[in-house]
Order: sequence, then structure tokens, then C-alpha cells
Amino acid sequence: MFGIGMPELLVIAVIALLVVGPKKLPEIAKALGKGLSEFRKVTESATDTIKETLRTDEMKKDVNDLKDSLLYGKSEEKEAPVPPAAPSPADHNAPKTADPKPQA
Repeated sequence: MFGIGMPELLVIAVIALLVVGPKKLPEIAKALGKGLSEFRKVTESATDTIKETLRTDEMKKDVNDLKDSLLYGKSEEKEAPVPPAAPSPADHNAPKTADPKPQA
């Protein structure tokens, strides 16, 4: 816990015993334990709230992406535009045909 080993804990306990006294030490330890327990509950609650908010934001983004894809035909993955093919040397020598004209 916090990188504190057994020898360090013993030194802290002896100093606390000398400063507080043997009669008040159990009361202080009990109050400290309750405080740590409440702190853990509050931090877990805050963590759960943040996770729920992030999940909600992700769901909104997914719904908006789906709406865009249905309304505008946008896909989720944007594809790179394909450049037009360069004419090959075989096409260069091919005879050109006349464009058919629509009759009116």
C-alpha cells in the first residue's frame, strides 16, 4: 500500500502511539477507517458516473453516424478517392469512334 512496508508501518504506529496515547489510538484508527471507507465509496461513485457519461457520448456519436449514413449515404469508413486510370499505350493507338448523337 503506497510503497510502505512492514517496518515503516511499525515506525508510524509507534509514533502515533506516543503522540496520541494508548487510550485515544483505537478511536482515531476507527475514525480513520470510516473516513477511508467513505472516500472509496465516493471515488467509485464518481468513476461510475464518468464511465456512464462516456458511454452515453459514444452512443450519441454512433446514432449520429448511423443517421448520417442513412440520410446522406455517408459510410462510417471514409474511403480514399480512386484516381482516374492513366490511359495505357494500347488505348493511345486504338481508333476513335464517333459519339452517337441523340435523334430529336
